[in-house]
Amino acid sequence: MQGFCRVAGMASLAEPPKNLTDLPEPASELLAQALRRIRISGSMQYCFMPQGAWTTDATPAPWRPKDAIGFHIVAAGPCWVDLHGKRTLLQTGDIAAFPFGTPHMLGAGEGGRLIDPGGDLPAQPWLATPIMHYPDQGQQVRILCGYVQCEATGFAPFRAALPEFIHIRTTGTADWLSGTIAQIVTEVDQPQPGGGPVLERLTEIAFLEILRRQFLTPAPHGWLAAVLDPALSRALLALHADPRRDWVLDDLAQECGFSRSALVARFAEVLGTSPMRYLRDWRLYLAAQELAATPAPIITIATEAGYGTEAAFTRAFRRSYGTPPAEWRRARARQSQPEAGQQAG
Repeated sequence: MQGFCRVAGMASLAEPPKNLTDLPEPASELLAQALRRIRISGSMQYCFMPQGAWTTDATPAPWRPKDAIGFHIVAAGPCWVDLHGKRTLLQTGDIAAFPFGTPHMLGAGEGGRLIDPGGDLPAQPWLATPIMHYPDQGQQVRILCGYVQCEATGFAPFRAALPEFIHIRTTGTADWLSGTIAQIVTEVDQPQPGGGPVLERLTEIAFLEILRRQFLTPAPHGWLAAVLDPALSRALLALHADPRRDWVLDDLAQECGFSRSALVARFAEVLGTSPMRYLRDWRLYLAAQELAATPAPIITIATEAGYGTEAAFTRAFRRSYGTPPAEWRRARARQSQPEAGQQAG
């Protein structure tokens, strides 16, 4: 997902965050709504086991969907990840995620051979998760790699809340996520009938938890800051609860106890957008979910999103998603097929 105009810095989360129930209302409700709306439309995993000194190329694999969120789970370490020339040490149990598909390298030691696990993958469909060995002298590292396609990245405020690199350490933190990671590794090591869907669900659970922790990371600006702002959170909750309403600025300002000018200024300061543009983005995001999940006619979805004509909806959707809605729907249908995503199991 390179090319988006707003990318935050790096984030490193070593401690479990607060529970959603610890947050004030309506912040907890907004976060719960966000997590309920997140849909995983596809995922893929493979494992590689290099030894000694090695490094991978930074070029993204050509078969990975451009909007996929890449991840690495270190089943046995250590190794390092290099992003923009800065290295981060990854230990056993660590998760590294790249919400924007930012090019990066993995490696161990110095001056090692170049390996290309993504290029060495067998043709799909897979009966089990591919495991590729790169024998050499020295310590063996074991990494589960893959990607997740997440519809939430289509909503600009959610997308802007994500950094280009997320690093989570689970070992030694009494973190329930470490148990999920251990089960993912077990499913790869000991494949069973029907294991593909189980592995996919486990990956989704881990990914949702990663997103929840990111949303709970304090920030001075952006969607989380708006959620934690008493007035803005009331405005967002009203828009999310009734997106089909014919909202006008006066009504929204009354909902949150702001004047029109104060509400506009607050949206601009914290979210970098206007209330009506936020509503438009939310409606388009909901429309994208309908396109992916239902066979409803495009004109019906356009009307529900507040557009008087299919042509107007198509223009707005293309501006936000880079492709017309009919083409976007066909692409999502192709990606949901077994050959395009998770291995058969």
